[in-house]
Amino acid sequence: MENSHFKLSVNSETATLRSLIIHSPDSGIGRVAPSKAQDWLFEDILHLDTVRRKEYDYYVKILLYFLDPERIKGRLSFIDSPASKREFFKPSKQGFHASGKVIEFERLLSEILEQSDIRKKLTASVCAIEGCSYKLQQDLINTSPSELSSIFISGSMPHGNMIFPPVPNLIFTRDIGITINNFILLNKPAKKARSRETLLARYIFFNHPLFREYRENILEIPDTVQYFLRPGEEHGEKTTIEGGDVMVVSPDHVLIGCSERTSASGASEAIKLLFDRDVVKKVTVVKIPHKRDFMHIDTIFTQVDKHTWVVLGSISSQQQHKGSEPVDYLSEKRNKEKPEIFQFEKGKIDTPRMYNCIEDLLTDISKNDLNCTETPRFIYSGNNHFPFDVREQWTDSCNLLALRDGVVMGYDRNDKTVEAFRENGFSVIHAEQLVEKLEYDELSVEEIEKTLILMPSAELSRARGGFHCMSMPLLRES
Repeated sequence: MENSHFKLSVNSETATLRSLIIHSPDSGIGRVAPSKAQDWLFEDILHLDTVRRKEYDYYVKILLYFLDPERIKGRLSFIDSPASKREFFKPSKQGFHASGKVIEFERLLSEILEQSDIRKKLTASVCAIEGCSYKLQQDLINTSPSELSSIFISGSMPHGNMIFPPVPNLIFTRDIGITINNFILLNKPAKKARSRETLLARYIFFNHPLFREYRENILEIPDTVQYFLRPGEEHGEKTTIEGGDVMVVSPDHVLIGCSERTSASGASEAIKLLFDRDVVKKVTVVKIPHKRDFMHIDTIFTQVDKHTWVVLGSISSQQQHKGSEPVDYLSEKRNKEKPEIFQFEKGKIDTPRMYNCIEDLLTDISKNDLNCTETPRFIYSGNNHFPFDVREQWTDSCNLLALRDGVVMGYDRNDKTVEAFRENGFSVIHAEQLVEKLEYDELSVEEIEKTLILMPSAELSRARGGFHCMSMPLLRES
């Protein structure tokens, strides 16, 4: 891929998306065993062929129709035919779409492995992490770049033998790094299962020609001296940060979550780095319970348009959601699940502003950062009815990707949340229907507004991440 027309710039969550990095489900996902699922951060095992053909392929198609229609328009019947053998979706195949706007992580990795010195260094690094033999290391160095990139991701040789674990979480490319204006903040994962994907991402961003002009803008967060010297590895002391906990809500304002995956130390180091490099002027930290239910802040809220947000009501506003029994006010759970919100401004770190609830913060963003004249609006997971609110949040009702202001992608299984979107005036369309309409000119991308696109999700949702997680935006319009 060339960098002559490449631009790196993301300064909002909902402006028109122009390019992003994704990773299509690879064979490693089909090798997750029940006994290792939680170690590899999966809740369940997935049926790979269903995830690919019936679910994720629609994600790729819709992204291409919106971002790079020349790659797909007029070719749908062949792409879907048995004769194509799904080569359109496979980075190592001749028929791969090779979009420069819907960019496949495996393709970037394959391209840097064309460089002999990079291939040797990265192979040595991977083998060190995975404890491989020296002979295997030499064999891998002599493997073709396309095969080697697949091996590094799937953990399996071309003949099928596993040589180290897969990295099934790589489909969640949001977590490898986050674009903030024209900088990339690299992650420091909380879990060992994500170490290799972090290493691969680091090599791509520092060595791929696509990012050549931005290498000085790649930000890495170091561990603190306190972490090296203190005993143990308590979550709050280890410096960790993942992209699902970072949102760029305006050119000058970033949100960072303190969660199961992002530590207080990680958030603090990120704030210092962003202020020191003049990346933004304001950072708001949202502390949420360290629970698998929530994981990252993008599992409890994401932005739909300038004045609309989808939110998990049960932990967002402690004022709005009144209890029906005394225990609702007295229980420990109610108090423990209340988020804490601190806003830091450059030059005023010692006097953070605090917010009572998530809605107050999001209202302030819509009105004061985005200059909205309309009253901010909240669409609640499960239409704010228990148990549908928490059931649907578990299957990522709050984890939506905006293709443009007011046009978002989410799972089709969250019925009550879909109902809430309709009640708020949004159109709803299933992905398969939308693809047909776009291909045969029954609808154009330009006509689509205020719409929730429903993606098939029976298997994909078991991986515990939505489309906000499965995207790393590189360019949005201002």
